[in-house]
Amino acid sequence: MESTNTTIKRVLLIEDDTFLSSLLKNRLAKAGLTVVHAHDGEEGITMLQGNKVDLILLDLILPKKSGFEVMETIRQDPQLQGAPIIIISNLGQPEDVQKGQDLGAVEYFIKAKTSIDDLISNVISFLTPPPQK
Repeated sequence: MESTNTTIKRVLLIEDDTFLSSLLKNRLAKAGLTVVHAHDGEEGITMLQGNKVDLILLDLILPKKSGFEVMETIRQDPQLQGAPIIIISNLGQPEDVQKGQDLGAVEYFIKAKTSIDDLISNVISFLTPPPQK
């Protein structure tokens, strides 16, 4: 699927699962997106400091800094704010979902209940503005 948008969207994927991150990177790249990948929360924050991204795909259970800690850091640092965050996690308790939303997540997907196809199509539709009429 070719992207008709002249500006290539950049996605920061913060995910420590090697298989899932590889799968997501490949599928997002095929959809015409540029994917920057961080393996843990600290690396994700470092990458945000040096890169402008259009969207953050964030796991919550991460080495070094949890996804919640990453979101709290982003919220406290005005230079990091701006990119919408979509959570992809196995934490599916209502209080986890609520905490993610309270910290600013625009979407919350539970890995066990979400197919890769659904996740990719949600990311693409989120990054693609509706056609002008």
